Amino acid sequence: MSVDAPSWIVRTLPVGQLQTNCYLVADAQAGEAMVIDPGAQSERIYAALGALCPTGVVVRYVVNTHAHFDHVGANGPLMEKLCAVQETPPKLVAHAEALPGLAQGGGAALFGFRLEPSPEPDWIVEEGDVLCLGAYELRVLHTPGHAPGSISLYCAAQHAAFVGDVLFRQGVGRYDLPGGSWAVLEESIRGRLYTLPDETIVYPGHGPATTIGREKKSNPYV
Repeated sequence: MSVDAPSWIVRTLPVGQLQTNCYLVADAQAGEAMVIDPGAQSERIYAALGALCPTGVVVRYVVNTHAHFDHVGANGPLMEKLCAVQETPPKLVAHAEALPGLAQGGGAALFGFRLEPSPEPDWIVEEGDVLCLGAYELRVLHTPGHAPGSISLYCAAQHAAFVGDVLFRQGVGRYDLPGGSWAVLEESIRGRLYTLPDETIVYPGHGPATTIGREKKSNPYV
């Protein structure tokens, strides 16, 4: 459900063994982009960035919605590549409560995966912070419950929310992993996401996009 305006671009790349949705978001007119949740396959992500628009883009941010391994696994190699080719390096962005998870490999060892160490974030964001991308602003919503430090990014101008593993089409994120909580997750969905306009497109960490209105009407969990 990618909806492109004249300069607004959203591309979805399912990456890694868990097919985590890595999102490439850009203002093509400004030539600026961000990468959300580079879980794996850094070379594929980098190649897709080069194809976003004919004039190319500069990546301003690499954002982790939370610190689970399937969302952060390509942080290191992607940041290394981008820092080598860009005059201004991108900022690696995460919430303070996600830092322990990053330092511990995102729980990869629990599932038998090996993970390259992630660099430390350059910007520790919190509720209400704004990431500027060309003409667009994406506001940080603190939406824990699936994992400590989970964040969502909301662009009001494009009615778009990138929510990580908090909310799915007809589903919600797991809350039985370390640091998870059903009560906290439900509050994040009801108190943060469900207060957004019904037409807001929800870009989840796995599976197809949906809308806030659709989930408010028919999500069997919340």
